[in-house]
Amino acid sequence: MSDLLQLMVAPFVASMVLVAMLSYLGVHIIARGVIFVDLALAQMAALGATFGLLFHVSSDSPLSYAFALGFTTLGAFVFAVTRESPSDRRVPQEAIIGTVYIVATAAAVLIADRTPAGGEAIRDVLVGSLLWVTWPTIGRIALVYAAVGILQWLLRKRFLTISLDESNAEASGWNIRWWDFLFYVLFGVVITLAVPLAGILLVFTLLVVPAVVAFQFTRSTARLIAISWGVSALAAIAGLGASFRFDLPTGPLMVCVFGLFLLVTWVLRKATSSARGAA
Repeated sequence: MSDLLQLMVAPFVASMVLVAMLSYLGVHIIARGVIFVDLALAQMAALGATFGLLFHVSSDSPLSYAFALGFTTLGAFVFAVTRESPSDRRVPQEAIIGTVYIVATAAAVLIADRTPAGGEAIRDVLVGSLLWVTWPTIGRIALVYAAVGILQWLLRKRFLTISLDESNAEASGWNIRWWDFLFYVLFGVVITLAVPLAGILLVFTLLVVPAVVAFQFTRSTARLIAISWGVSALAAIAGLGASFRFDLPTGPLMVCVFGLFLLVTWVLRKATSSARGAA
């Protein structure tokens, strides 16, 4: 029993590192209405790592991360330049994001078909390897996320205004496409490190579900971030605990627990709204 508990310490710490960054960025993603941008950028990172296999680059080497980040930066550039103001928008940006995701997925499958370890690499991208994370990996990710977090804090006025009040950002004369590109590059750095660890499914869940829960109850920026952090931490702890207790795959079980949290909070909001209406 003590050995199993010891085994879960590193995944728990890694989960909290992911929670700290992804649940905050999720508030931006929901506010911008680009729900699947994380899936698209995650798939671009996976495409980059899979592309590296063609050159016999190990999937856990620094060069593999360089390939992944390069492809993610390309995706960030596409999303930034295709963004249009609401008055000029003819096609929802989600259509562009979805197209990038589908093309990146198809390209990754084609490349994987030409590499011996391609199938295994795609599986790892989906579910990650959170249970087997090492302390040096956690340290590297924490350092990079701390640097990204500092930049997000220093630039918070621009990023939050563009995410939550786009018309005000336009009226201020800001170059929104440039700021979008910078935001998505930083976002891509986070995603590139998170996907090999947690997998696309859990990364998407950590980004979207806590923020969706928060937006059900408030529009205050500080409260959105606080609720997102709190829900994400509680669900991650519950998922890890259930994985340990019932000996089930960690990543997929955590995704299901987050989904349960979303359902419970939705029912709670409906119940409280009905009670207020009756009162």
